[in-house]
Amino acid sequence: MEKLNQSVNTIFLFVLVFAGIYFASPFLIPVALAAVLSMVFIRLCNFIERKGVGRAYASLMCILLFVLSVGLIIGLLSIQLGSLAENLGGMEKRLTNMFESLKQWVNEAVGIKKDAQQKVIDQSTKGKSSGMILSFAAGFMGIMINTILVLVYMFLFLSMRGHIKKFILKLVPKKENADTTDVIQQTGQVAQKYLSGLAAMIVMLWIMYGIGFSIVGVKSALFFAVLCGLLEIVPFVGNLTGTSLTVLAVVAQGGDSKMIIGVLITYFLVQFIQTYILEPIVVGEQVNINPLFTIMAIILGELIWGVAGMVLAVPLIGMLKIICDSYPHLQPYGYLLGPENPRKPKTSVVDYLKKLFSKN
Repeated sequence: MEKLNQSVNTIFLFVLVFAGIYFASPFLIPVALAAVLSMVFIRLCNFIERKGVGRAYASLMCILLFVLSVGLIIGLLSIQLGSLAENLGGMEKRLTNMFESLKQWVNEAVGIKKDAQQKVIDQSTKGKSSGMILSFAAGFMGIMINTILVLVYMFLFLSMRGHIKKFILKLVPKKENADTTDVIQQTGQVAQKYLSGLAAMIVMLWIMYGIGFSIVGVKSALFFAVLCGLLEIVPFVGNLTGTSLTVLAVVAQGGDSKMIIGVLITYFLVQFIQTYILEPIVVGEQVNINPLFTIMAIILGELIWGVAGMVLAVPLIGMLKIICDSYPHLQPYGYLLGPENPRKPKTSVVDYLKKLFSKN
């Protein structure tokens, strides 16, 4: 009975925590993003500091490198969007023809005349254009403000990481400092290995999608390849979304059934290579979470924090599992989150390259 009460209290605590992070999402989302991203740059920051650079300057260099990387991706997408814009006129004409064909089918199948359909469409969209513009402007400003906050938080987390670590150690008895330090290192390594491996895998997906879409004949193939690769940040959902958008674009470009089949074949081939080759070698089994709770974490993350929650779900639940495994009364929950047949994590490509260069 005592163990049952303890389990109920723990579940009740989780409910309160989830309710708190839901209502505090405007504050917590930038902090969580910055914390996870800063963990990725800890190794690089330590490397720069060993060269005699101060911690503040080393942290600033890591932030500048991150901004430069994001800027290069945005620039690449902008160039491809320019070439895609040249075909917008033809795509708009084809979509209009498809829409007229759809209205004709509704007229023949249901008996609703085209004029009545158009009247319903006009009423539903009337007065919404200005609201959409204002919503877009507000959303864009929110993204810009949150981006600046994330960069500022990243710099502060990197430059004050020693101070934060000492604070955590002061919360536990001195005899548990060694174990707590080990937990801190393991949780940091989850984000480092998972996100760095994911970044390497996304680059490989860009190459494979780019080659496949180019062979199929998709216009602006590089744009859709980069888009599909970036959406892989969200497991299970991103790949389907990227491929669906590519298929819709092919239809709007006037592509025939052979081109659509080619896009789908490319998708299945890339997914096969990603699942059975890239993920085990490049990413490795660093998070060590079973598929059921991975999907549940992604869905719960979307409900609580939207897209940011979907992106952060996997590394955060991986950190949660490490914390649960480290404390006896939470170990049953760590077991529940883990795979049915736990295996020793495979060495990721990041660790392999690190060992290779350290030998030299």
